[in-house]
Amino acid sequence: MDINELRQQINEIDSELTVLFNKRMNVALDIAKYKAENNLPVLDKTRERAVLDRVAAASEPEIQNYARILYSDIFNMSRAYQHQVINGKSPLTQQIQTVLENNPKLFPESAKVACQGVEGAYAQHACDRIFRYPAITYFEKWRGVFESVVGGECDYGVLPIENSTAGSVNKVYDLLKEYNCYIVRSIRLKIDHSLLAKRGTKLTDIKEVISHEQAISQCSDFLSALGVKTTVVKNTATAAKMVAESDRNDLAAIASADCCELYGLDELQCAVQNVKNNYTRFICIAKNLQIFPGADRTSVMMTTMHKPGALYSVLSKFNAHGINLLKLESRPLPEKDFEFMFYFDIEASVYSPDLYSLFDELYAENCNFTYFGSYSEVI
Repeated sequence: MDINELRQQINEIDSELTVLFNKRMNVALDIAKYKAENNLPVLDKTRERAVLDRVAAASEPEIQNYARILYSDIFNMSRAYQHQVINGKSPLTQQIQTVLENNPKLFPESAKVACQGVEGAYAQHACDRIFRYPAITYFEKWRGVFESVVGGECDYGVLPIENSTAGSVNKVYDLLKEYNCYIVRSIRLKIDHSLLAKRGTKLTDIKEVISHEQAISQCSDFLSALGVKTTVVKNTATAAKMVAESDRNDLAAIASADCCELYGLDELQCAVQNVKNNYTRFICIAKNLQIFPGADRTSVMMTTMHKPGALYSVLSKFNAHGINLLKLESRPLPEKDFEFMFYFDIEASVYSPDLYSLFDELYAENCNFTYFGSYSEVI
């Protein structure tokens, strides 16, 4: 028997499976209506477990696990279909659609914006790229940025969320959730770190380098070769300002080259980061949900229990709706053994019905997830 004959057999089997799948989903719809009328939950773990055991027992030994996986996926699709009938739109879907109807159609050119650090900080560069005429207020800590936005002192805040070398800025994710703020835009900014010192200082004079911990991490190879002490400070631009105000000639800062002119420093060496294509993503946050035209990226955080198939069950929903993940990163939950939170960046238009169906399913199944917003990214 040649391959064409074998493929023909597959086609015939697939035709039979398609008919049976349609029939099964129609019965699932009848079950959904019955459950709705009798106030029964969609999920019946006892029933699903019994079916999985039955189909595994009816399968050949070498494909029993595949049979369980197949029917687990069928259960997920069946539940999703039932949720659509029983629950309709989730509160999150309704909230997003209401915001889209009422939000301004253009991103603001000017606004009061909070940034961490001082003049010359990378957050300021990101802010100048996001807004045409920002009125910037600086804060010592990221928490101050969030408090100013939530308290109404500033309209927006700009903060780092991820670096191509050092990874996610977990503290900012924590603060996003703590203050219930939303991402309204993001920008990917190329970061070139320079070693700055007081005018007239030579590279061989340097005994200590100060900067933000992320910048120190991103320049670890250079600093190791230099063989100097490193000290963490609040911000790269703050480090440059501290060097300018110091009376020491053996102190240097890792910061943007723009800080040379701002603080009257010399650039001893440029591009000292480990990776030359070094990018940091900055987010623009707001107190209330705002979604502007062109939003094609959505960020959520989700927690799962430490049990087989927990993450797979979530990922299968993305796959079923054809939604691409731009980012999936895990992080242990503090003070909880074997439980994890996951950061997801989703690539999908905010007008996509599949995105709403995904949210409706996650909400209906009581998945523990936090919606951070839908937005576009400036590159």
